[in-house]
Amino acid sequence: MSTTKRAPGPKRAGGRRRPPEPQAGEPRPGRDHRLEMLRQMLLIRRFEERCVELYSAAKIRGFVHLYIGEEAVAVGVGQALRDEDAVVSTYREHGHALARGVPTDAVMAEMFGKATGCSRGRGGSMHLFDAERRFYGGNAIVAGGLPLAAGLALADRMRGTERVTCCFFGDGAYAEGEFHETANLAALWQLPLLLVCENNLYAMGTSLAREHAQTNLAMRAASYGMPAWTVDGMDVTAVEAAARRAADSVRSGGGPHFLDARTYRFRAHSMYDPDRYRSKDEISQWKERDPLADLEQRMRADGGLDDLVRKQLEEDVTAEIDASVRTAEAAPYEPVADLLRFVTSTPRSTR
Repeated sequence: MSTTKRAPGPKRAGGRRRPPEPQAGEPRPGRDHRLEMLRQMLLIRRFEERCVELYSAAKIRGFVHLYIGEEAVAVGVGQALRDEDAVVSTYREHGHALARGVPTDAVMAEMFGKATGCSRGRGGSMHLFDAERRFYGGNAIVAGGLPLAAGLALADRMRGTERVTCCFFGDGAYAEGEFHETANLAALWQLPLLLVCENNLYAMGTSLAREHAQTNLAMRAASYGMPAWTVDGMDVTAVEAAARRAADSVRSGGGPHFLDARTYRFRAHSMYDPDRYRSKDEISQWKERDPLADLEQRMRADGGLDDLVRKQLEEDVTAEIDASVRTAEAAPYEPVADLLRFVTSTPRSTR
């Protein structure tokens, strides 16, 4: 069995710049803001836990890649983005979609393959799209979203807009040629691109140390001439601070930025994965740094959260997910007559 020997805590080594921390006089997240981030992380966690139950009951089919443990990255980065910005994701994108504001009903219906899903049931777990919210997938190909994100960012630069394109990808994608091609062109053309590597230490079953001779991904990204740093991906407030400063710089013409978010998935790579490449001790150690529990404990310590509020959060999230399941179960499948819709074009008359 191969397991990584690194202790489960992020090293603060970065790239060209020091990791961004709140500076003197810089406002820290208030109670309501932190409560909303806790609610979003809780929604993602409970949504995925429900998906496990539904998958086991054969109501959800195909591949399902869970985001449990990594919620702080999607939620923290999401706080730094605006409605007009774009988000490009991976096949592990349920959390990104929910954090972006894609309705729970639309995501759950897509998991069921129903016509009311955000991709009309055609995409399923790995291909969630919502053009209205500028959420462009969902991509089953490792690193496949990176060149798409570069194209979106290039279009915005050519239009002269102040939009940011945020691209999420895993450490496994870092080893693909698409990452290096995208990083090079983004730096060369100074694209408004925020690259967020969700570094959960494993590319499927291959540990980071077995795949990369240099595991400081931020330092390697900086070699392309872009600001890059490492951030604690289990701390939602640290992720938000890093992402906000990066996004603000990108938006103001600072070119592409790279974040190495050190995080960890508590579940296997996918529902099909026997997860024999990690030790139970390693998983248990990382679970002690659960991002939900971390934020909750800090809020309780400063009086920002009590049992009553926490109970209400749980009830609200549960009710939202229950409703989405009922809606998805009652929704229709796309008619067989529409199978070629969006696949082939309507023949044009030659008359």
